[in-house]
Amino acid sequence: MILLSDTMGHLQVIQRADALLDIDTLNRELGRQLEAIPRAEASRLRTRLQLPGIPAVPGLTGYETVLDKTVAEAGSSQRFIIDSGVEDTLLRFQPVEYTGLCGRFRTLACAIPLTDIAVNFGEPEHDSTQINRALQRFTSLRIKQRLEDTLELPPLPETAQRIIHLRVDPNAEVGDLADVVEADPSLAAQVVSWANSSFYAAPGEVRSIYDAIMRVLGFELVMNLAMGISLGRTLKQPRGLPEGYLDYWQQALWVAQAAGNVTGLMPRNRRPAFGLAYLSGLLHNFGFLVLAHVFPPHLALIIRFSEANRHVDTAYIEHFLLGVTREQIAGQLMERWEMPGEVVTALRHQKNEHYQGLHADYPAVLRLSRQLLLARGIPLGAPEPVSQALIAELGLNEAELNDAMDNLVASRSDIRGLADMMKSA
Repeated sequence: MILLSDTMGHLQVIQRADALLDIDTLNRELGRQLEAIPRAEASRLRTRLQLPGIPAVPGLTGYETVLDKTVAEAGSSQRFIIDSGVEDTLLRFQPVEYTGLCGRFRTLACAIPLTDIAVNFGEPEHDSTQINRALQRFTSLRIKQRLEDTLELPPLPETAQRIIHLRVDPNAEVGDLADVVEADPSLAAQVVSWANSSFYAAPGEVRSIYDAIMRVLGFELVMNLAMGISLGRTLKQPRGLPEGYLDYWQQALWVAQAAGNVTGLMPRNRRPAFGLAYLSGLLHNFGFLVLAHVFPPHLALIIRFSEANRHVDTAYIEHFLLGVTREQIAGQLMERWEMPGEVVTALRHQKNEHYQGLHADYPAVLRLSRQLLLARGIPLGAPEPVSQALIAELGLNEAELNDAMDNLVASRSDIRGLADMMKSA
């Protein structure tokens, strides 16, 4: 049940859980301007009902009701399974019983089955074509030969270029990295601030980049932190995120830290490179910055659909509205910028549960990190259960993994503080 409101009052839409509410079609059919009710209002309703969740039982709210056609016209051989609002408890109805509970309702075809939204999760060879098609359809940009020109993005920052060269230089030393960071005063201040933060609890004050690298953060972390910050600030952070969602830097840090935890607990003989896993976490949502940059008039539309479809992954919403996802754009752009192949693969395939190609552990680490954080109440998007198969596939001990993640989530105030530093970098 999706709860909506506008100046005319409240309305609830009942639809299948594996469907996307087309809120534009709903508004057009009803002649209204409905949006998802604010989270605070939903919280007050849960308190009034004395339930941790609001089940799809229309009489509880008394709101005007719309049933999607697939619900209203379900056959007698079908069964409805409804989340009761109480943990681990489901309700089962025959369709005629359920529609009898709904009282007066209106029937509309306003929900799109997710199976009808052909998201390109696993065919990167088609990404460039789909991105260009979306640009031609939704923007007035002139299609050019190179993707970064097409998207009218700034070039790869000089700091990031120098770090990429350092990464492939077998003779790179701490002094070389310190020189790169110190050449960017705001980045240098950021790294020193990080090293002095309570999250790392360094003994004594850190006064220099060299000291931050050698004594607290380490070569790999500073290199990837500098890379992530450098890329993250090439694009303006979008305003007006869906209510309750974390901003870009908080999401980046949560997933990066979680990816570091997961990687550190994997068996040594198959453990991904910590630095590249951490960098992939920092950049996992970079595609959203690009979407906001390339499709600014449509960002509000994406957000409106996201707020009304909190149960649906953003990939379905973006493909439905634009024909392309943030993961496709990020993968293409990172490849054009000649970022490490592990990072390209991680960003492109982080939602592709079937990917088994080169560097497959990197997107798997991101996917599991996100699931573990969601399970602990970190609002990164649509709910997603923790995959026991993925834990086993990565060779992880579940008890150790849960302990590490619980400790990480316990430090949420430190994560928030580090994210605030990154915003000001």
